[in-house]
Amino acid sequence: MEHLQQFPKLSRAQYERMLRLPSGRIRCVIDTDTRNEIDDQFALAWALLSQDKLDIAGIYAAPYSFLRRWESLRAAARIKAKATGASEADAALLAEHRGQLERLEQIGIDVHDRESIDPQGVTLVEPGRGMDMSYDEILLVAEKLGVDCADKVFRGSDRYLKRYDEPVASAAAAHMIETARTASAETPLYVLAIGALTNVASALLLAPEISERIVVVWTAGYPTTVTNITQPSFNMEQDMLASQLLFDSGVPLVYLPGFHVGAQLGLSLPEMEAWVKGRGAIGDYLHWLYTHNPHFPFNGLSEHFARSWIIWDLINFAWLIEPSWAPSRLIDAPYLSADTRWYRQAAPRHVIREALDINRDAIYRDFFRKLAQAAG
Repeated sequence: MEHLQQFPKLSRAQYERMLRLPSGRIRCVIDTDTRNEIDDQFALAWALLSQDKLDIAGIYAAPYSFLRRWESLRAAARIKAKATGASEADAALLAEHRGQLERLEQIGIDVHDRESIDPQGVTLVEPGRGMDMSYDEILLVAEKLGVDCADKVFRGSDRYLKRYDEPVASAAAAHMIETARTASAETPLYVLAIGALTNVASALLLAPEISERIVVVWTAGYPTTVTNITQPSFNMEQDMLASQLLFDSGVPLVYLPGFHVGAQLGLSLPEMEAWVKGRGAIGDYLHWLYTHNPHFPFNGLSEHFARSWIIWDLINFAWLIEPSWAPSRLIDAPYLSADTRWYRQAAPRHVIREALDINRDAIYRDFFRKLAQAAG
């Protein structure tokens, strides 16, 4: 792991100091794939409504693409169409996608028809296009809130990492490095990552010394104690080199598992209609996003009856605004394999902080209250 040699070695005392629970007004930057579905817009709106607690120095557009998932889904459809001859690997792929394929078939969507499965043209895009769309979406969310932050919004990576010696230079990575250099171990810059980690990993590879001045707060995957991984994690799988670097580099990390923890942040349509719709331009826009979710056709969903949608990315901001809303503990960092599984070796590693649970109701009460106050 030659990429590890360039990173500073922190002591346990340094980790414990940098990973202490935050308090006061926190200086941070936000790294977000805002247009990939709908949860980033909710999270970004909450952050911009919480600037009494969050001193937001920059907002970065991260790349995203569902093309890899679409190809996997189409491969499963081709296997399903075969009468016989499926290998063990084919059977596993079909099992992973069977429910989604059946739902698509029931509502008459052809898995091979790009326009039918992505009618809004926002999921089946190249990573660079996803980044550009996210940049525009960040500005739109701010506009709906009446917040002028255009000078703090930066375009990020136009592709994922292919090698550790080829970081992706971008305006976002440059700004992250510049801002981190004004921070310290005593007052670190919090990097709130709610998408693929390409921008963050590139900044670390371009300027390894900033790992002594930042704390990355990232949501993805399963708790590090879980060995039975049953669902893919979009934030993790998109750029696996970047995801692995996060755990290998030794940068101070607050890891907020999506499954089992962030997954508790389900939000229903009746709640949207009661406490979001009509709360200003941003409330109406979030309601529109909820009712026009681009992932409904992709996942073969057609109606909202008795269904909720997980607003995963609120967890990052919850931990900063009120750490007790996402209880956490310090643990030794695991290794992350290329197939998204955790493993450990005999020798202990550096320390990270990992969330154990979440106070779903407290988070939504704060979010709804701030929407109402902003709407007057």
